[in-house]
Amino acid sequence: MDSGKAGVEFFERYVAPNLGAERDDVLLGPTHGADFGVVDAGGGRVLALASDPLFVLRDLGIVDAAWFAFHVAVSDVALSGLPPTHLAVDWNLPEDVDEAEIGRVFEVFDREARALGTSIVTGHTGAYEGCSFPTVGGATALAFGDRDDLVFPTSANVGDDVVVTNGPAIETVGIIASVFGEDLDLPAETVATARERFREASPVRDALTAAATGEVTAMHDATERGLANALHELAAASDVGVRVERDRVPVAPGVEAVCDHLGIDPWMASSSGTVVLAARDGDRVVSALDEEGIRAAVVGRVTESDVVVDDTPLAVPDADPFWPTYARLRGNKNA
Repeated sequence: MDSGKAGVEFFERYVAPNLGAERDDVLLGPTHGADFGVVDAGGGRVLALASDPLFVLRDLGIVDAAWFAFHVAVSDVALSGLPPTHLAVDWNLPEDVDEAEIGRVFEVFDREARALGTSIVTGHTGAYEGCSFPTVGGATALAFGDRDDLVFPTSANVGDDVVVTNGPAIETVGIIASVFGEDLDLPAETVATARERFREASPVRDALTAAATGEVTAMHDATERGLANALHELAAASDVGVRVERDRVPVAPGVEAVCDHLGIDPWMASSSGTVVLAARDGDRVVSALDEEGIRAAVVGRVTESDVVVDDTPLAVPDADPFWPTYARLRGNKNA
């Protein structure tokens, strides 16, 4: 199995046939292109939930690493349009973990959770042989709210506008510039600008702001394999197509310079913090995002089939350049 999230073939062969008991209260189970599941809680209430690895990249410095880990944990459930309300955290730590360092991580989780109104309600903490950073466990985030406020990832409709927030390669550029900026042969001003992308590497505020307009019909974030893959998964979840104009997609300052320097295709690079969404009125969504200082644009329309950019079919990415590039730069730094 290749590194990273399993592809659709693995999902269809091994995951989809093995989902346990069928229950009437499951409104949305595992679905290709969907970031979360949904359970009917009764009385017009629903529970959206999503699980992700606990990913603490200590190269960022422990505070930024903890911030990023928390937002990875709650990002998918926020794409339901409901604020994350509860979090379960499973810490599987290396045996030589620095207790004070991991204590600082817990403090950042507490701070970020309080800011979102999220309660950490259960979990597990232990140190075990074979565990190592950066992946040190997993978390399940839950969002409990009104069914009328829920944005199903499967409800994009033909004719909807397609909106993209932040632009491609936000996560890739923000992390690489933060960790390796002094090693890049780029002007200091460019590196400083690129580092600013790191704080955009969370889709939570984007998703909740967009959903609050009442115009959004589906959302997806551009994590592994980037914006190109996110467009495909948004379309797949609703069994539709999308048609996008490349020049209308926002590009954040510093992204082109870093990607060009490293030979990275920004559309294929991991970009947590980039939300791709379908909306009945995209201009209204963009206006709401703009009021919050979030970069966004209407970039195209939902169609009946196919994913097309500038009249050319968009290939499904088979690899993400982020981590191979990260490993190469880390190797050079340690050589």
